[in-house]
Amino acid sequence: MFQPGRLSRGAGPLYRQAAAQLRTAIVEGRIDVGTDLPTEADLAQGLGVSLITVRHALRDLAAEGLIRKRTAKAAAVISRVAIATIAQPLNSLADVIAVTDGAQLRIAGYGRRLSDEAAAAFGLDGTVELYCLRGRMFRDGDPISEVTIFFPPEIGARLSRGDFDDVVVFRSVEKRLGIKLSGARITVSAELADAALARSLKTQAGTPVLVNRMLWHAADGRPVELTIARHRADRYRLRYDVS
Repeated sequence: MFQPGRLSRGAGPLYRQAAAQLRTAIVEGRIDVGTDLPTEADLAQGLGVSLITVRHALRDLAAEGLIRKRTAKAAAVISRVAIATIAQPLNSLADVIAVTDGAQLRIAGYGRRLSDEAAAAFGLDGTVELYCLRGRMFRDGDPISEVTIFFPPEIGARLSRGDFDDVVVFRSVEKRLGIKLSGARITVSAELADAALARSLKTQAGTPVLVNRMLWHAADGRPVELTIARHRADRYRLRYDVS
């Protein structure tokens, strides 16, 4: 049976220490999936911290998909595998880059195609053929995202498939073309996976996917890249820290 150990105030934020202790016990199987954690009061007493600290730690574990919090009941362990998080927070280019740590981009193709959505984002007519990069993002050998990236003709014509040698595609654009990106507008939505997307991401048709649309702008304000990433909802969550 798991017995919490008291924390040290000199070893970093207490809620992170508490979360780490519980996370390790869950991942190592010392707390079985399907069982309940000790109550918040028992955890606070065993760890030597306040209820607020315990609740903060449990929120983090719930966000990772390891536990499920329940009203008026102890939290239940639901998984030994933490969900990969998108970024904490997603407020800067550095955060966007951090998403790709440990990931690999496998390119499926690069060519010209029509897209009403991308054309509208670039301020172009829907009959204009755009350049499109298609691929999948993998982590630990598993597909976690399907990525479609559009470029306006004057940008895409200057790029080739071999230019995309960085998992962060906008860095390839900056490096190859000397275009400095200043930021992006990010739109988040949810969709249900159709049969093709389900096969691509090795999931079931009809399961939810998290969709990030990122319209990247150059320093002069020109839109130069539209990235549409469809993430497996069981592997990704989006979290913001607001100050």
